[in-house]
Amino acid sequence: MTEATDRPAAGRWPHILRLGLFAAVLLTLFYLIAVERVIDVEAIRGVVARSGPFAPLVYIPISAVLASIFVPGPLLAAGSGLLFGPVLGTFVTLGSTVTTAVTAALIGRRAGRDSARALIGAEWAERIDAQITRRGLWAVVGQRFVPGISDALASYVFGAFGMPLWQMAIGAMIGSAPRAFVYTALGASISDLSSPLAYAAIAVWCATAIIGAFAAHRGYRGWRARRRT
Repeated sequence: MTEATDRPAAGRWPHILRLGLFAAVLLTLFYLIAVERVIDVEAIRGVVARSGPFAPLVYIPISAVLASIFVPGPLLAAGSGLLFGPVLGTFVTLGSTVTTAVTAALIGRRAGRDSARALIGAEWAERIDAQITRRGLWAVVGQRFVPGISDALASYVFGAFGMPLWQMAIGAMIGSAPRAFVYTALGASISDLSSPLAYAAIAVWCATAIIGAFAAHRGYRGWRARRRT
């Protein structure tokens, strides 16, 4: 009896260690990049600016990589606005955002999907798959509206639970569009924050925050209701 119960427990440890190592790497990156600011974003922006007409195409993958290692998205979006203006900059920011979401989800899937499923068990894995099929796209959209959640970290988690990459791409594009405009427009109008563009960006940010708070509250109530049943 003891051997039978010990074997599953022993089999779980490699998965626990793998997920723990993955989490430790992400937390270390977050601390170094988002807190200590070891990357000079201004210098990178200067390199991009010197690439001339190809600058937007250069900025998208660079910004995606930086966002994947937790350089703050608003800072990158503001840089896009500063370099390319509010219109082109918004499209560049969205391109970078989608690339970041797909990249982080793919890494999360490769690094943690098998271990996460092994730990939660086949029954819960099937339930999660069913929820992803029904609501996965809108879960990504909703997460982008909730303030205070790292998009890159959420993308890693979504990937670890098997979110399809097409849902990550479309959900990130839909959900990130308002904030992409907000931070890009603020970056473009940094020299005149009393301009109509800056006021429009602030208005969109306020509306997005209200919608996100409402969506988070509704999601929490739905989760509690499902737990009771």
